[in-house]
Amino acid sequence: MMKSNELFRASGIMALGTIISRITGFIRGILIVAVLGTALLADTYNVANTMPNILYNLLVGGALTAIFIPQLVRSFDHEDGGDGFASRLITTISIILFALVALGMYFAPTLVRLYAPEFFTTGFEVEKEIAIAFTRYCLPQIFFLGLFTMLGQVANARGSFAPLMWAPIANNILGIALFGAFLVFSPAVSIENITNAQVQILGWGTTLSVVVQALVLVPVIKKLGIKLRPQWGLGGLGKSFGLAGWTLIYVLISQLGYLVTVNVATSAAVRSAQEGIERGVGYTPYTYAYFVMLLPYSIVTISIITAILPHISRLALEKKANEVREQLVRAIKLVGVITIPSAVAFLLFGPLITSVIFVGIPLEDSRYIGYVLAALSFGLVAFSINLILIRGFNAFEDTRTQVISILIINIIAVALSYVSLFTLRNQWVTIGLGAAFSISYLVGLLVTLSLLKKHTGPISLKDFGGQHLRLFGASFAVMLPLFALTQYLDWVGVELSKIARLGELAVVMGAAFVGYLIAGKAAGVEEITMIRHLKNSVLRRPGAAE
Repeated sequence: MMKSNELFRASGIMALGTIISRITGFIRGILIVAVLGTALLADTYNVANTMPNILYNLLVGGALTAIFIPQLVRSFDHEDGGDGFASRLITTISIILFALVALGMYFAPTLVRLYAPEFFTTGFEVEKEIAIAFTRYCLPQIFFLGLFTMLGQVANARGSFAPLMWAPIANNILGIALFGAFLVFSPAVSIENITNAQVQILGWGTTLSVVVQALVLVPVIKKLGIKLRPQWGLGGLGKSFGLAGWTLIYVLISQLGYLVTVNVATSAAVRSAQEGIERGVGYTPYTYAYFVMLLPYSIVTISIITAILPHISRLALEKKANEVREQLVRAIKLVGVITIPSAVAFLLFGPLITSVIFVGIPLEDSRYIGYVLAALSFGLVAFSINLILIRGFNAFEDTRTQVISILIINIIAVALSYVSLFTLRNQWVTIGLGAAFSISYLVGLLVTLSLLKKHTGPISLKDFGGQHLRLFGASFAVMLPLFALTQYLDWVGVELSKIARLGELAVVMGAAFVGYLIAGKAAGVEEITMIRHLKNSVLRRPGAAE
């Protein structure tokens, strides 16, 4: 059985890599906002730059993530140690990705119309053309996203977790250089004055960073002694593609839900512009609020489930369902130690956090991102738990049942998104999208728990609910007084400089962190020591995780 301390050791180096990746990603995001703002120009770039991820995940990425490690683990018993299986799968998927890039670039106008139809309304011709150009320059990322995922998953299956977490740092560093230079040499770019050359530099530069992210994994694979070579044919891949069929349906449902989110957000932005509202209230504020919300999820949840998935895949293969259940519950409890206080902090201090992070834009715009973050915070814990449970389905190679869960989640999210669009004022629609995300995952969690019991036996809320309630209690007990203090400062009209707001946030978060540790320990939450173990694991390079 994989003990908690083994999870810490296995996830420590990944956590460090993810932390550095997220820090550099934050810097990159701040620079993007400083260069492009949060209104329609930013939406044209963000819609285009999101398109490769959407198409990749829709047609290939979800299937790879769900089935690659379990199938690779099983291929280790082959005479060649699984090298042939990995080579055939990588060759086949690469051909599919190349064809997808070619088709996407040809149909770029159709893709933009699909995701941002209101760019095609009268008076927004410039936005439409810029969005189409950005899309064509960014779509080649699809191929290299696939290469990155495949090489990273091969390394993971061989017990090398760190490279997949560290490679994105190279991506972010190039992005920082790109947008930093843009901020220095073209500080006042706008939808009215951006040139074709500037659009090309931003588009191709963004794609180049993804190319580098993928290629840095090539020497890692060679060092592990894995012999990958072009290998034609589908021999041995039948089961993988059979499993991928249901995963494709799962991802299709998820991406259709996201399509609605992008549509609703860009519609709100265009309608706000037509009303003369200059503040960015569309897709860009949602994107960056979502990015901040995912920080604790990315640093802790992804690290733990990446470490645990090969292990529970073996347990499932050995038909040890009870041990799989124990591992999933343990992972949920460990993740909750970080995601619960993070969710409470986002709820109470969202505008303060984003006003400090996004300093290159007007204060009103950065605070608006914080309101969206507060709306998203309700769903952070449920979203993280749901991902852990989905990995349970993957371990049992059941890609069919989980489709029911994502279908219900997206039906709720789509319905609430359109309710927001047609009932809220345009400037509040994006916040409504955040609430739709949260509510859908809170309901979806109950569905996923119910569906997984056929493999693991019942996993009920009571298995981790008591611990989570104590963590919520500790978080609110510590943070509500701090929230009241910050609200009092706003109420009395204290105007803080950017440095003073940074100091305010540092004091609030520092006091909240120390108070949470004390309150959590007093509430009898054993897993609260996870934070100390994670710190030790990060500071001490663990050989087991390399």
